[in-house]
Order: sequence, then C-alpha cells, then structure tokens
Amino acid sequence: MHADDFGFGTQIRKSPYFDATVRWGAQGFSVYNHMYIPRDFGDPEQNFWTLVNDAILCDVAVERQVEITGPDAARFVQMLTPRDLSKMAVGQCKYILITNADGGILNDPILLRLAENHFWISLADSDILLWAQGVAVHSGMDVTIAEPDVSPLQLQGPKSGVIMQDLFGPEIADLRYYWLREMDLDGIPLIVSRTGWSSELGYEIYLRDSAHGDALWERIMAAGMPHGLKPGHTSSIRRIEGGMLSYHADADIHTNPYELGLGRLVNLDMQADFIGKAALARIHAEGPKRQQIGLVLECAPLSGPNTRFWPIMQNGAVIGKVTSAVYSPRLQKNIALAMVDSAAAILGAQVEVTTTSGVVAAHMVERPFYDPKKTIAAA
Repeated sequence: MHADDFGFGTQIRKSPYFDATVRWGAQGFSVYNHMYIPRDFGDPEQNFWTLVNDAILCDVAVERQVEITGPDAARFVQMLTPRDLSKMAVGQCKYILITNADGGILNDPILLRLAENHFWISLADSDILLWAQGVAVHSGMDVTIAEPDVSPLQLQGPKSGVIMQDLFGPEIADLRYYWLREMDLDGIPLIVSRTGWSSELGYEIYLRDSAHGDALWERIMAAGMPHGLKPGHTSSIRRIEGGMLSYHADADIHTNPYELGLGRLVNLDMQADFIGKAALARIHAEGPKRQQIGLVLECAPLSGPNTRFWPIMQNGAVIGKVTSAVYSPRLQKNIALAMVDSAAAILGAQVEVTTTSGVVAAHMVERPFYDPKKTIAAA
C-alpha cells in the first residue's frame, strides 16, 4: 500500500516515521493523541514472539512530549503529580500519574528530567498539554509549557541492547533502567532512555528534529537486521502479561491510583502540595471501592483483544468489567485485566464474563501474569 492510502484528513497528524512504516509493511493504523500509530504489521502473535525473542522497532511518535521549562519548572511539575519528585536527578526518568482535583487519573506518562529546569512529560493518550497550560495560567509560577519537535521510537526486546551498541558504541550498555542520555547519531540529535512499553529490555529513542525521521528509521533497521530486528507495533499480549496500563482502557479520569494498586506513586506525607492531594488522602483513609485484578478466562483462545468492556458477574450480580483481554500464546491462557468491586476482589474467586461470543467462566489471579518483578526489563 502507499502512504496516501491511509487517511482521515489532515486533522490526524502523521509521524516523521509514517512513510517508513508503510514502506516496511504497516497495514493498519489506530489514532492516539490525534496521530496515526501503526497497529498492524501482519500476525500479532508473530510480533509478540519477535519482541520476546529478538527485537522490534515501533513508531511511538504518538507519545507526545509536554515540555516544561522556566525557573519554577520543578515546582510546577511536582504540582501535577502525587509522586514525590524531590530526589529526581537530572538525567532520570520516572513513571508518574497526573491527577485531577478528585484524585482521578488524567494520564500515566514517563517524566524525563533533561536539566535542572527542563522536563518532558512523555504522554499516554490524553491532552495533557492543554491541562498543564490551563493549570499554569493562575499558578503564579514562572514556567513555559510547549510541545517540542520530539518524536520517540521504541526499540524493544532482548536483542535491543546489542543493536544499541552497534549504533552508539559499547558505552550505551552503561545506561541504567529509567535513565536518559543526550546522544547524536550521524548528526541526528537524540535523547535515548532505557524505558519502553513492553516489559522487555528496551530503549526509547527521542528524535529532536522531525526532518530526520526517515533516515533514523532506516539507520536503526539496517543496524538491527543482523540481529533479527523487525518493524513492529506495541504488543497487547506482552503489555497485558506485564500488567501495563493502557489509558482509556484500564484507567481513565474516574480511576484513582489506589484502585490500580499504585499507592507507591502517591506520597501524601510530602510537604509539597499537588492537585488531588485532599481527595487522595480521603480515598486512602476510606479505602478504594474498586480494585484492579487479573483474570484467567476459561475458554477457547480469544481471536484478539476485546473491543468492548465485558461485564463480570458473580451470583447473578455485576461486580465489575474486563478492561483488557487477550490470549497469551506463551502462557497458553486467556488473560485479562479487570476492575471489580473491592469486596469481590478475592484471589481464586470464580466469576462469569459476558464476552462478545457468550458467557465464559473465569477466575481471579495475581497480576502481572509474567515476570512480576520486571527483572527482564531492568536487567
């Protein structure tokens, strides 16, 4: 197919890698942060196996950056998140939640600290640029909030480390999990971080000049080919195995951190005030009314991820919903993330799920389903 065969009009933005992904076999796209994201390079199961055995390169330019600079940048960023950033060093990345006044989650991005007063918020799928600019208006803080010309790629999988060394030299092996480095590849300006949305060893390569998109994609693919690198897309199978959230599916503006078991990302004791502090203190004291759990669905392998929220029943009553479900060929099970009433969230409990093709039995389990301590990604 030709790149111009895909399209909803000019209101959906194309990434700097768009033409390259079509050239390399992208057959279908979704829309994320008002941009096209490749979602189909053929068989999703093959994409999964390539990710866990070799490496895939993913166009994730949809992870738009909100850039926060100015004398009050650090204080302003702390106001946006309940995670304590007081010890965050320059060159460090952190997984954070951005909450509203009710404690609801607006986004679950990666925060990067490029300099003392220079931050990027690398977004999941929601308009945090607008939120941050709105929060800044009456804050009395001296900050500048903009969207820079930055477009990330994800290089993920066990062979990603050796491919990175071929590209950048052996010293890149020293880059620690959740740290970043300013780099240059053949004159292309980059930030490289040891992060990714795969639960595998991986890197994100942030292009700082979209004019080089095609050249960067081709350069990485050329370096990776001897190591089995394939163009790919973020794997629903692997991220559900790893219990990684997909915003709008597993969390939204009505979900709070405690429901997701993410209390570690909330520090109610720090001196700094942040948006949602009072609400989260109340929720913490009362305990969350719902809880995320894992489910194993006892039925034939699902043909793909769920495209609706499936109701969960117990003793004839609806107790929650399946948010993300998929068949894991590695575990040979249908696995799902679900949100249920706290009183019903009991490991091993039997429930029924109304899927698109009928009612199936299921039972509650721990999540993540695979490598719960993230030893693969952090190795």
